[in-house]
Amino acid sequence: MHPETVPESVFYTRVRNEALGGPNPFEWQTLTTDDIFRGKRVVLFALPGAFTPACSESHLPGYEAHYDDFTAAGVDKVVCLSVNDAFVMFQWAKANAIEKVFMLPDGNGDFTRKMGMLVTRTATGMGLRSWRYSMFVDDRVIRKMFIEPGFRDEPPGVPVEQSDAQTMLDYLNVSKLPATGI
Repeated sequence: MHPETVPESVFYTRVRNEALGGPNPFEWQTLTTDDIFRGKRVVLFALPGAFTPACSESHLPGYEAHYDDFTAAGVDKVVCLSVNDAFVMFQWAKANAIEKVFMLPDGNGDFTRKMGMLVTRTATGMGLRSWRYSMFVDDRVIRKMFIEPGFRDEPPGVPVEQSDAQTMLDYLNVSKLPATGI
């Protein structure tokens, strides 16, 4: 059995470009799955939505607080993914003083759908969203996933029980990633 790789996808992000001037010096930049994962060790955690309670109070802040621990464990990048657009992800990071975790918008839900993690949350007006999970990806190969229990459409809520930063750190520290490259 071959390990799964992350699916091909395109992400629509915004990056600062001071040459543009003005109060909003940002331009569109597309990133691909390869841009994010190829040749890197990445911890990605996905969550239902920006500004939602569990996501804002524990999930995102936990990964930001432990960012240096992740890099010490051999991780190149920590990524937060949500089915939100680049503008929302930027403002959410700003509102929560997120400076280290890379905020990755999956505005169309393409990556989330291809991962098999897209769920319907229409009963609460949230539309299509990601299920809560985390994964360790080594050069595009998914080595470990922590998926919150009860995967289904229209959940009453999805608490952070298995996809939190400490659970991923414990896994990485037990796994003892080699210090050398991939």
